[in-house]
Amino acid sequence: MLKVAIIGASGYTGGELLRLLSRHPHVDIVAATSEKSSGKPLSQIFPNLKNFFNLTFQPLDPKKLSEEADFIFTALPHGRSIGPVAEFVKHGKRVVDLSADFRLKDPSLYEKWYGGKHTDIALLKDAVYGLPELYRDKIKDSFLVANPGCYPTASILALAPLMKCELTKSGLMKSELMRGGVEIRGQIYIDAKSGISGAGRSPALSYHFPEVHEGLEAYKVGTHRHIPEIEQILSEIAGVNIQVCFVPHLTPVNRGLLSTVYVPLSSHAGLEDISGLYQKFYSNEPFIRVLDPGLQPNIRDVRGANFCDIGLALDSRNNCLIITAVIDNLVKGAAGTAVQNMNIMMGFGETTGLMHPGLFP
Repeated sequence: MLKVAIIGASGYTGGELLRLLSRHPHVDIVAATSEKSSGKPLSQIFPNLKNFFNLTFQPLDPKKLSEEADFIFTALPHGRSIGPVAEFVKHGKRVVDLSADFRLKDPSLYEKWYGGKHTDIALLKDAVYGLPELYRDKIKDSFLVANPGCYPTASILALAPLMKCELTKSGLMKSELMRGGVEIRGQIYIDAKSGISGAGRSPALSYHFPEVHEGLEAYKVGTHRHIPEIEQILSEIAGVNIQVCFVPHLTPVNRGLLSTVYVPLSSHAGLEDISGLYQKFYSNEPFIRVLDPGLQPNIRDVRGANFCDIGLALDSRNNCLIITAVIDNLVKGAAGTAVQNMNIMMGFGETTGLMHPGLFP
């Protein structure tokens, strides 16, 4: 059994890690940390996990935890993972970090978007971006995996097949590219909507029930911290600089994320051909479900599951490809992908502990 510790386990992501790992046949959770809830039984913070764990939250002590556990998940707030992760790696532990502290390869981007200098550039360079569908081979041998953000997971998976096609520069505008015979014209727009759990468990006025219920609003328009992460990975896949216009929205549901991506095309491509491209690209991916043309995904169908469902439509009047991707922001957008990464790193079957359908209704 793999002895696992979860750092920052009292939040929504930590709770979801505990829930998923409670059914994992190769994992024994030996420690869960929380500064605010230290000394409290785990079941007091997560009543849904009563009788699944006989654990008490403990304070963070990297040296002590390194003696108790073989594998570490860190689910701390952004800016607070760098030091503990470095300690765990120094003690020879393999780590999946669910913060943003090791996602951006350019430390100046980290400073610009997260407001502080990165204090371990060497470790940042060694970290592997943890989107299994794209970086499985690198994840397998990594000692530190940077788990993706929820918005980037849905947005990147929606666009990856287009970015991955054979690519040549077009002879028209600088921003236009030719990918596998489909010419992309101008700006890519991403309209994304997330459930309130994506904001975390710490109390804040704007996330209280009366503030959110029966409402829908855009937030951090053009300034959201996930923008450079999305652009970094899309640019890496495409081999050219990719910029997106990204607008997130807060929706009055507990969990779920829907990303609608608008890709204006110059060339005329058939929806069946584009659908075939997506089906082929994701044919061996157990957690990606590409829907038949004309069908659209719904967040309710992935609630509690590690799937990403993708729908495709073509607005022939405007020659605009519309891609929709849905995930559970706490599972495929966080804890589920983290467990998927652990499975790859430890040589377990990649779907172990994760292959179950969403909750319905």
